Amino acid sequence: MRIFLTGATGYIGAAVVDSLLRGGHDVTALVRDNEKAARVAARGVHPVVGNLGDPESYRASADGQDGYVHTAFDAASGRGPAIDRAALETLIAAGQRPRTAGSTTPARRFIIYTSGVWVLGRTPDPATKDFPLNPIRHVSWRPDHEELVVNAGTGHLRTVVVRPGVVYGGGGGMVGHLFKAATNGLVRVVGDGNNHWPLVYDRDLADLYARLAAREDAAGMYHANDQGDERVNDIVAAIAAYLPVRPEVRHVPFEEARAKMGTLADALSLDQIVRSPRARAIGWTPTLHSVAGNTARLLEEWRAAHNHTGPRGSVLHSSPGLSDQATWRERR
Repeated sequence: MRIFLTGATGYIGAAVVDSLLRGGHDVTALVRDNEKAARVAARGVHPVVGNLGDPESYRASADGQDGYVHTAFDAASGRGPAIDRAALETLIAAGQRPRTAGSTTPARRFIIYTSGVWVLGRTPDPATKDFPLNPIRHVSWRPDHEELVVNAGTGHLRTVVVRPGVVYGGGGGMVGHLFKAATNGLVRVVGDGNNHWPLVYDRDLADLYARLAAREDAAGMYHANDQGDERVNDIVAAIAAYLPVRPEVRHVPFEEARAKMGTLADALSLDQIVRSPRARAIGWTPTLHSVAGNTARLLEEWRAAHNHTGPRGSVLHSSPGLSDQATWRERR
């Protein structure tokens, strides 16, 4: 299929590119500049130089595609939610536009939107897609965008929303920041660290996107996490065990973290137990089921991907967006 992708050189999007190409799809990617265009072209992707905030820069390229995968988020502009909605409206309009069917044309176009589990808020009990939404302020706008996508479904367009957990693997994401802070000798954890993060390996997440793209019966809401139910303290302890010098761990009171980090502190301290039954029902099986159980491998991935030099005591943080752990500044 011909698939239009946003965020192809970033954290989630780069993994999705690999998965889509392995599936034999023809991928067109929106990128910001010629350097990014050269990078994706070298991987076998058709680049379109444009700006997520300027729909006219990619509207024509979006026409004629079989599907759309939206993983990008423009956090740098300060207008992220507005830009996200405009991008969704543009892609939905392209997907709903009539076209001439061919022998290789799928029965319906599709759009896959990247949201995230933070829209659920605190989930002391295992939460599936039907759990009442209680989004933290950091992503308070996302439920409206989820609704926009789901309600856009027609006989000619199937719509999918993916809610990834905290993404790990390679050199990015919140877990990547933990590796960096621990390597530098000081990890600051927001709160007591007994909160659970619903986690998902980047390559496993990308496999789910490819499955959703390929299945003509896939529509609606899908959670994506490994269901390992790991606490932040357990992740930090597992990382520390593989370092030559054990890092110092400081637990920062929530109000202090909130004053310094804003609403992102809410996300880092959020306690969530999440389940992904709909993803598993279409055959998705994560290859990794925990960070703690795969720390040695993940540490090597992080070292290979990252220049991990930096000041002692880097604060655990992540760019907004999920994925709010990734941004249009090509992390996705």
